Amino acid sequence: MKKYLFLLFAIFALASCKKSKLTGIEPVDLNLKVSYRTETSGYQLPLSEVKIKVTNVDTKNALEFTANDKGTVVAPQLSPGTYDIDATITLTAARYTTLTGIQTPNDVTFNASVKNKAIGVGYAETIELGLVTGTISDWVIKQVYFSGSDRANGALYRDQFIEFYNNSDKVLYADGLCFVESTGIITISTPPKHFLLTNGQYDWNKATDMPAGIDANNDYIYVRAFLKIPGTGTQYPVQPGKSVVVAQTAINHKSPFTGVDGKAISVNDPKLTVDLSGADFEAYYAPLLTRPLASDVDNPSVPNLEVFSYFGTDMIFDVSGRYSYALLKITDGVDPKTFPQYAYPTLTASSTASKYIQVPAKYILDAVEVQPNEATDRIPKKYTAKLDAGFAFVPAGQYTSQSIIRKTDKTVNGRIILKDTNNSTEDFTYFDVATPRGFK
Repeated sequence: MKKYLFLLFAIFALASCKKSKLTGIEPVDLNLKVSYRTETSGYQLPLSEVKIKVTNVDTKNALEFTANDKGTVVAPQLSPGTYDIDATITLTAARYTTLTGIQTPNDVTFNASVKNKAIGVGYAETIELGLVTGTISDWVIKQVYFSGSDRANGALYRDQFIEFYNNSDKVLYADGLCFVESTGIITISTPPKHFLLTNGQYDWNKATDMPAGIDANNDYIYVRAFLKIPGTGTQYPVQPGKSVVVAQTAINHKSPFTGVDGKAISVNDPKLTVDLSGADFEAYYAPLLTRPLASDVDNPSVPNLEVFSYFGTDMIFDVSGRYSYALLKITDGVDPKTFPQYAYPTLTASSTASKYIQVPAKYILDAVEVQPNEATDRIPKKYTAKLDAGFAFVPAGQYTSQSIIRKTDKTVNGRIILKDTNNSTEDFTYFDVATPRGFK
């Protein structure tokens, strides 16, 4: 009888195995390999301390591993699906200097990532993760409120703002800080209408009139809005641990106000929006437009931004989170007005296509990749791991009052230091209601 039961069990197990292969649920052992990119590969940097996270995009379940001394990892028994794969290691400033001979005042973080990777049944390739270190700046993007507030009871998109933070221990000056809204592919076409990279993002090397001999995809970003904080150089000091808030319109959006057309503008539920009357700067597009928005009123006590390039009828961020943001400063005297512009790299060129400013990545102080909240709406990453190895999003989506906010790392002598590993997935969380100058 026991032998009979054992035989039945064996037959059932074999049948189950065959069925799993036929139905596409056979688990996958995923091979990963991390290495340092060429600019740091000559140093004896540790591989056995690299942390690797493998996250199922749909279920949000994550597995964490540590590489061996050869930089390899096997993520066993993964269900077929779509995955985000992130690798990171942080070396203290002292250790990095010992290993490389390069003096640095800050800890150094290396990142690598592969996003939205489809892992199917029988996947046998080894995924290579090239670790790079990005710029860690005294200035960071602290908060981006792009989602807007409720369309019926809130302020729609007119209460949007972005916030920059002095993450150092010294006084910095906001004068001359620039920020941009980066563009890229946001709609996947079948069949494709553009020259694309393997990750699905535009191949800017194929754009019309793009010079030969440059790395158009890695050494530059492409922007549809380019704005600058004015100043003489020392006009706008920012103390350590303090912020600069840049508003679309610097008014109290909780209270009724009169638009430029003389009509009252108000919200039904003030709790859903924010008071931006204390913003440091505002965008004022009315002088640039033939038909400005009625809500684009000018607060005379708040300085206006310089506008090199704009999109739409105000500093309106995409509420879905399909564009991304970078903070930069041009210190070599180059005039941004001289930066070249290129159209998207379409398979069929058009002389009337819109063009976008090409900005050298060397000027970037900080960058934050933003994505839609739903995994099915995700788009190919615009920024390389050197600029931002991850991305941030608001979990409730558009018109929800939520903002992305950089996490607090530690407090030193009363000064809050924000987390900056150059991976927005790890560095950012969210506010349920955007809070200018708030902390999380």
